[in-house]
Amino acid sequence: MFIDTHMHEMTYSPDSFLKLEEMVRIGKEKGLGALCITDHDSMGLKDYAAEYTARTGFPIFVGIEYYSLQGDIVAFGIEDYPKERIPAQDFIDFVKAQGGVCFAAHPFRNNNRGLEENLAVVRGLDGVEVLKWKYIFCCMYESSGICKAVWIFYTWFQRLSCAGKKSVCVRHIFPNEVRTMDEFLAEFKKGQMKPAYYVQGGYRVLEVQNNDKKVQNSIKIPFTFPARSDSMYL
Repeated sequence: MFIDTHMHEMTYSPDSFLKLEEMVRIGKEKGLGALCITDHDSMGLKDYAAEYTARTGFPIFVGIEYYSLQGDIVAFGIEDYPKERIPAQDFIDFVKAQGGVCFAAHPFRNNNRGLEENLAVVRGLDGVEVLKWKYIFCCMYESSGICKAVWIFYTWFQRLSCAGKKSVCVRHIFPNEVRTMDEFLAEFKKGQMKPAYYVQGGYRVLEVQNNDKKVQNSIKIPFTFPARSDSMYL
């Protein structure tokens, strides 16, 4: 089951130009089985998304991209969120106390909103989001002893929808079907998802591995990516 785990909807995220219905339409065209809405510092779409899922049968999982004092963190499985910015570790603890999951959003992106070196300080993240090959290796170098569950790929859903643009759109394949937030959280915590990218009308699943014994001993499910001719750029 293919799911995009980081998307913004225009009602509560000013950097999006898509309504939920349009996002679902495009997602279905790309073979997605569910969508995750992670608006900036808002879970305002939660009630509407629940109604939409009940009415259409298409799962919408609402989380949040929370801007902590040290950078953006995506979280799922929480009922509410701090209305003021708090330290990253406090937010991670807040999520964990509710049984949720969270991962660092674009930690090395050049917008001053990533955790960057704070990845070496915080504890409890379930993943680290990466986009391009250079970020993958940068993340592995910077964070190899921190990310305990699974590395998270990231893409702007808005770019996927731009007419006339050719994009390589990265998603996740979940080994089991998930229909509810509880099922989503359970699968996420298992850390068995695999990154996949959409190109030329279909998905290619990336098999991942890590041959570094030191890294294998320090991370629950570690992996790096071998060099490929496929460039994963948006």
